[in-house]
Amino acid sequence: MGRFTHDFDRRGFLRAAAAGTVAIGAASVAGALPAAAQTLAPDAGPHGAALSIPKDAIGIQLYSVRDKVYDLGFRAVFEELSRMGYKEVEFAGYTQNPSILGRQITLQEIRTLLDDNGLRAIGSHIGIGAFRSNLQQELDKAQILGMPNIGTPDAPSGTQTVAAYQAAAEEFNRWGEAASARGLKLYQHNHWAEWAFAQDRPEVRLYDVFLNNTDPAHVYLEMDVYWAFVGQFRYPGFDPAAYVRAHPYRYTLFHMKDGKTDPNAADGYDMTEFGAGDMRYQRFIHAIGPFGNHHGIWEQDTAPGTQPDPPGSLGAAQRSYTALADLLS
Repeated sequence: MGRFTHDFDRRGFLRAAAAGTVAIGAASVAGALPAAAQTLAPDAGPHGAALSIPKDAIGIQLYSVRDKVYDLGFRAVFEELSRMGYKEVEFAGYTQNPSILGRQITLQEIRTLLDDNGLRAIGSHIGIGAFRSNLQQELDKAQILGMPNIGTPDAPSGTQTVAAYQAAAEEFNRWGEAASARGLKLYQHNHWAEWAFAQDRPEVRLYDVFLNNTDPAHVYLEMDVYWAFVGQFRYPGFDPAAYVRAHPYRYTLFHMKDGKTDPNAADGYDMTEFGAGDMRYQRFIHAIGPFGNHHGIWEQDTAPGTQPDPPGSLGAAQRSYTALADLLS
């Protein structure tokens, strides 16, 4: 987390490790898991085939450069990201070092900096607690910044039972209706724990409970591809890309995060900057189908402090942008 202020603990829910028995080909509560979500697609599509993640709107989750946002401020960071070629940003807090301006920056000032640098706010990660206590205020902030989506990186529930995930789905449905009324899309961002099996029903995958009990008109999904592959490693029996093929309109955002295979790691991978790993992104981008309204967002949780500084995390952002643009060409 560093000194970049947040309203949530991004990994708080990971403290509760999945305890359900691993079963393959789990059935969902609302019916059997679609065959598409169990079917693996080929490694690559036809050469030159149109991709559903456009390379001219590559985004960045600002958590990846949180140290620079705090130390240098939004102005300097936005200028650098725009120069690199990024077009969209996803927020992970709206604050910077107050000494930069002698006070905290305002939302309207951030919006002006976005506009001045040709950037668009595509979404923001908000803690579930803020949705419960200040939903309308969070929607206000989203509208000031001009973003079409607002979401949470928190798991739907910290209790890994079918009933808990069903109850969480109803809560998300209410929040989603409120967001829709304001012209916004509410989304949930996965980590690996959502792909676990329910403690009380080991044949049921928790992700399927949430997916099948949320209203597709009001609740959307941001697939973090890295964590989905980690989920596949920990709880086999599903194909991340097939979920997108089966529900293309619900997956408006993707976290394009890379990892190196490490069979000795609990997750099966070690997180790295994009292009330095070996996750099967070539296959993924061709396997998710032709729907053309997906947004690719680069994120690397470990970017700050993992390479020489300067340029530090901004160097990782530059190299990852180049690799991601090349992949999507």
